[in-house]
Amino acid sequence: MAVKKSPTGKIQAQASPKLKSPLAKSEGRFIRVKLVCSLIGRPKLQREIVKGLGLRKISSEVVRKDCPEIWGMVNKVKHLVAVEVVEKK
Repeated sequence: MAVKKSPTGKIQAQASPKLKSPLAKSEGRFIRVKLVCSLIGRPKLQREIVKGLGLRKISSEVVRKDCPEIWGMVNKVKHLVAVEVVEKK
């Protein structure tokens, strides 16, 4: 973030230009998410995230679109799931 001083003497912050994520061009990419650990004793938020991914039992797998929203969910429960990037045509 760049800092700029205005003519009135106030300091203003300028936002830096947004960088594109490497996931932005992921039209043909998918990820396979597999539940590898039990949800027993886990916080409710983690159980809801796993349910939102579409996983139900241990060893259940789902294929989801490779997008930042899904990666955010996966990162919240990365200790419970295994992830594999899949190229589909």
